[in-house]
Amino acid sequence: MSQRILFLGVYGMEMVECGGALAINANNGGHSFASVMLAKEEMKAQLRRAAEVLGVERIDFNDFERGGIDLRHEYKLALVRVIRETRPDIIITQDPEHSFEDLDPDRRPAMLLILEAIALAGRDYGLEAMPELAPHPVPTIYYMSPKNPNCSVTLAQVWQQKEEAMDCLSSQMTFSGHHFTERLSAAEQTALHPQFAELSMTQRGREVQRAMDRALYLHTGLLSHSRYALAEPYRRQGIMELDALMV
Repeated sequence: MSQRILFLGVYGMEMVECGGALAINANNGGHSFASVMLAKEEMKAQLRRAAEVLGVERIDFNDFERGGIDLRHEYKLALVRVIRETRPDIIITQDPEHSFEDLDPDRRPAMLLILEAIALAGRDYGLEAMPELAPHPVPTIYYMSPKNPNCSVTLAQVWQQKEEAMDCLSSQMTFSGHHFTERLSAAEQTALHPQFAELSMTQRGREVQRAMDRALYLHTGLLSHSRYALAEPYRRQGIMELDALMV
């Protein structure tokens, strides 16, 4: 079933991390959108390429202040505008539980900002700044990569799309390559990839990311006694509303 799905993210790689759901929706004739708070110029070009791979038809960059995410009026208006312009049936965003324990900067205030903007988008907030855009209540929210998932999406048909989209993010992979080279001992590096020491920093980051992705999606899929081999985990906010019981 095709929907209008909007991803609201802090950092760009998150769009690819939930790229399976976005690609499936686009492949089924739906409309997938993305909005990213913090992305450097080099990363923006790479994210645009990744968006094309995933079928994301619009990606917005908010250019918020790094280390300065808060509940200021301008930030609320920016996210409310994106929601009212795209009018999503579903919003995918970061998991509140995970965000408060994550040591990436800006995640905790960003979570408050995101939830506040979703709430305000359906009310009469900011109408003087965007009189052409009517309020839009968002009926359904899914949290990506949650600590406690309650549903999953199969990646069988879109795995290669998701892999190709991740390949686009070379600057993120280079950053990750440096990070894991410093963090992991030589023995741990070799355990992840036998030729780790011979790889470039970008290749190191990509191989570690590839290993982590397969571990996560296998855990949510096959290792959870699922019918899915690889599956993206999500937590739907609220009680599941079904017309009838599903298999």
